Amino acid sequence: MIVGKNILDILTTGMYSDSKVIYREYIQNACDQIDEAIRLGILSEGEEIIDIYTNIEDRYISIKDNATGVKANDFISSVGDIANSNKEIGKDKGFRGIGRLCGLAYCKTLKFTTSYLGENIKSIMICDAQKMRAMLAEKKKYTLNEVWDAIIAYSTESEKKEEHYFEVELLDINKENKDLLTKSKVCEYLSFVAPVPYKNTFILRKTIYDYAESMDYKIDEYCIRVNGTQIFKEYTTKLKEGNTPHFKNYDEISRLEFKDFRDISGHLIAWMWIGLSRFEKQIPSVNNMRGLRLRSANIQIGYDNTLQSLFKETRGNYYFVGEVFAVSCELIPNSQRDYFNENTTRVLLEDLLREYFYDVLHKLYYDANRVKNDYKKQEEYLNKVDEFHIKEREQGFINDEERQKFQFDIDKARKNAEDARKRLNKLNDENGTSAFSEVRKRIGEKYEADKKKAETTKFDVDDANKKKAFVTSSMSKLSKNERKIVSKILSIITDIAPRDIADKIIAKIKDEMR
Repeated sequence: MIVGKNILDILTTGMYSDSKVIYREYIQNACDQIDEAIRLGILSEGEEIIDIYTNIEDRYISIKDNATGVKANDFISSVGDIANSNKEIGKDKGFRGIGRLCGLAYCKTLKFTTSYLGENIKSIMICDAQKMRAMLAEKKKYTLNEVWDAIIAYSTESEKKEEHYFEVELLDINKENKDLLTKSKVCEYLSFVAPVPYKNTFILRKTIYDYAESMDYKIDEYCIRVNGTQIFKEYTTKLKEGNTPHFKNYDEISRLEFKDFRDISGHLIAWMWIGLSRFEKQIPSVNNMRGLRLRSANIQIGYDNTLQSLFKETRGNYYFVGEVFAVSCELIPNSQRDYFNENTTRVLLEDLLREYFYDVLHKLYYDANRVKNDYKKQEEYLNKVDEFHIKEREQGFINDEERQKFQFDIDKARKNAEDARKRLNKLNDENGTSAFSEVRKRIGEKYEADKKKAETTKFDVDDANKKKAFVTSSMSKLSKNERKIVSKILSIITDIAPRDIADKIIAKIKDEMR
């Protein structure tokens, strides 16, 4: 059987839609070797480092770890072979032996350098990526081996015996792939994709670690640096809105909720955490942490919208912040790592997630909205009363009809507020520690002052009617009949003009007629 050259095109240029996945692939490989280095005693936990260096001017990238490295005798078979990995599915993060090829699509030269502890030699493989792409573009039918042999060169150099590392270098990054060299973009990407710790300012992170420990689950975390800056998961308790630099906090995550997903035998297949807020609205996109993210070995699978199709309504995904950690070894990431391979365990997880998203999460933000609306009915009543008094004191009413309409609107708002208050009081009688109890409590803290004020505010219609303050009352220059004509004119203006414009016109007429 002959394997044609196009397989290289599929495994490089055609494999990924986002060039930044090269970082994920090379970090994934480095993490596996770090795990091995810890098992062998070469490293202790906390000593691991994955250093990424980018240089925009030179269009250069280096990704280097201090893990095991590769033995000189194993170098060609381990690094030079394609899709022939010795890694184990369900144990190692990478296992197909194709991830290291991804850099070939984005640079002119791809270089691998490694040294194993105790050996005084470094092994080097240089791949001519530019030549590969030229051969793939030719009409000639090259075989995979012909292309590979033409672009690969091996060499060795001396090295200190105490050195142990693996380094990937991408030289002459394609000009169209400048995002790979922009530190801020690389850091933003890795802060949610890579297996890194939570930012220490995320005060709720301890509850995540404690919960994972209670299930004997280890969250894989590694020290990853970009040009010397360590990367963390950029979770925070603050939710913001607006545009740079005018952001403001509009909501806050007050507590985390956890959920396990198990098969019929009770075996854990996944678990998740979500942040509880007041669910004021769908979280704006300026919050990079928004959405429920799917993770395997603490590496993100897909994107922030990967799970949104499992919600009752797709917008539901962006009401939440949280992570779903895959535990079962049968949840196998596909070659693009944008989802899991289809099997019975994946289908079961989807069913369990969908049920939880439908029955709990959808209801959570939907009920939160109902509670907010009930509190806002208190606000609406108070606003109606204030509006009446302002009109009475500062502007006056055009006629009795306008006064009566205000009084009718106040009566209606008061009835709505009273009904809403009864519903809220009923909820307050339900003591509990459920997720909804927490959400209801936080909403109440924001609106409780208005609720209490609404309970004590009484609008006396009879007292208001005694004052009889009209716009034309201050028009002393006009006769009684003239005031009636002006009143009709003002009524017409109110009927046809927008509220703000009508108020300005009436105020101007009032000033002129005094």
